[in-house]
Amino acid sequence: MFKKIISLVILSLVLSSCWKDKSPEDLIRLKDKFKSQVSTFENKKESANKFVSKGLTSLGALKSALEDAKNEDKEFAKVYGDWEKVNKRVNNLNKEYEDLKTKATNLFKAMETQTNSLSDEKSKSTLLRAISKAKTKYNATLANTSQAIDKLRLLHGDAVEVVKALEVAAALNSFDAINGQMQSIEDRVDGIMAELNVAVVESKKLYEKKITELGE
Repeated sequence: MFKKIISLVILSLVLSSCWKDKSPEDLIRLKDKFKSQVSTFENKKESANKFVSKGLTSLGALKSALEDAKNEDKEFAKVYGDWEKVNKRVNNLNKEYEDLKTKATNLFKAMETQTNSLSDEKSKSTLLRAISKAKTKYNATLANTSQAIDKLRLLHGDAVEVVKALEVAAALNSFDAINGQMQSIEDRVDGIMAELNVAVVESKKLYEKKITELGE
C-alpha cells in the first residue's frame, strides 16, 4: 500500500513536470542539464587521466634519456610541456566539477520545491525524507571529488618537483634517489582516478533512479 501511494505521488510529479505552466519548477529541464553536466565531467575526467598517463610516460622517458646522456634539452622541454598540459586539464576538470555541484543543487532544490507543493502531508513528508537522504549522500560524494581533484593538483606539483630533481641528478649523474619519488607518483594515479569515477557513478545513479528507490 505504501509503495502504491509513493508511486502515485511520483506519477503526479512526473506529469506535472511535463507541463511547464503547471509545474513550479521544470524538473525535466533541470534533470537534463544535470545529466549533460555529468557527461561533460566524465569526459574531462578521462581527458585528465589521459594527460596524466602521458606525463608519466614522458617523465620516465626523461629519466632514461638523462641516464643515457642523450637529447637532454629536448626531453626536459617535452616533460615540462606535458605536465603543464596536465595542470590545464586539472583546472578544466575543476571547472566542470563546480558546474556539476551547481546543477545538482538546482536539481535538489527543484525536487524539494515541487514536493512541498503537494497537498498530501504524508506523501510530502516521505518524499522530502527521500530527497534529503539522496542529497546528503551525493554531497558527500561531491566533497570526496573535490579532495580527489586536489590530489591531482598535488600530483602535478610533485611531478614538477621530480623534474627539477632530475636536473640536479643529471649534473651529478646519480638517479637512484629519484626512483622512489617517481614510483610514488605512478602509484597514486589509479587511486585518484577511481575516486573521481565514484562521482560519475553516483551522479548517474541520481538521474537514473526514481525517488522511491532513493528512499529505500
